[in-house]
Amino acid sequence: MRLFVPGRLCLFGEHSDWAGEYRRINPEIEKGYTLIVGTNQGIYADVKPNSTELIIRGSLNDGSRYEPRRLSMEPNTLKAVANKGGFFSYAAGTAYQFLSHYPVGGLEIDNYLTDLPIQKGLSSSAAFCVLIARSFNRLYHLNLTIREEMEFAYLGERTTPSLCGRMDQACAYGNRPILMIFDGEQIDLIELKVTKDLFFVIVDLNGSKNTQEILRALNECYPFATNPLQQNVQKYLGSISAKITQQAVEAIQRGDAELLGALMTKAQAEFDKDVTPACLSQLTAKKLHLLLEHEPIQPYIFGGKGVGSQGDGTAQLIVKNQQSQRKVIEIIQRDFPQMQALELTISKLP
Repeated sequence: MRLFVPGRLCLFGEHSDWAGEYRRINPEIEKGYTLIVGTNQGIYADVKPNSTELIIRGSLNDGSRYEPRRLSMEPNTLKAVANKGGFFSYAAGTAYQFLSHYPVGGLEIDNYLTDLPIQKGLSSSAAFCVLIARSFNRLYHLNLTIREEMEFAYLGERTTPSLCGRMDQACAYGNRPILMIFDGEQIDLIELKVTKDLFFVIVDLNGSKNTQEILRALNECYPFATNPLQQNVQKYLGSISAKITQQAVEAIQRGDAELLGALMTKAQAEFDKDVTPACLSQLTAKKLHLLLEHEPIQPYIFGGKGVGSQGDGTAQLIVKNQQSQRKVIEIIQRDFPQMQALELTISKLP
């Protein structure tokens, strides 16, 4: 069986998934609202069952390949590999979860192509976990829904050292925009309708960031804020982000690219003011702001912001049309040759 799982772009509402879960402890925290969409890039694999082993052949987005890894489908082995972290931990953690719930055998995964930037805020790890979950589901005829595949992928990634929230695995829904609402343990998911094609440029900034450090710093602001810095983080990830994201949902369903751009610019400015001070070493993001403020691209874009946990990982720009999409990519390739620019088109539904 041949499978493709895209990455996940958080258009609006980064960090609000885990922040909204703290409502189970502190109900005064605002619900989390996250607007996400699958990328046009992702992870491609040929998959087949194996009676006793988990065999992974992985590839990176630069075309290089990992040495193949063979793991016994045995709980202690899988959990030990998952706990160590690294590329193979995601497959091992997800396989461990399936083995804990179903009488499954193993898998052979040949991840022959990856065109999704890795560790850049596009949920490459979640996409790999969804790939493993979908492989178990389909090859062993488990009849899981997409929501259930997402849940197993989430549990699998949390078996590793990753501190991911629950939005990442929504890449399982593909290229359709999704609104996720996080209220303690409750998660609501709404598939959105798109009436006009929307054009974006996703930019791998070729910088560095430590997502785990960002998550540790921001989680210290919860569940109860004890100083103004923590209050500002909760305010942005709560009421400010919720309002902007709900406005963005209306804009994306109307196909209003100009309003989406204005909301992105506003969201980034508010994030910089309220959230960045909580983790200056990772969120100051000089490369991100250098790109967002780059004068030659301004005639072609409506706005932009950081992606995922923020920092110097990835930027998103919403552009005016398909011609502007190509022009912005040309400018970035010319002026920032170390960066990688990718197309993302959210297509209207027939």
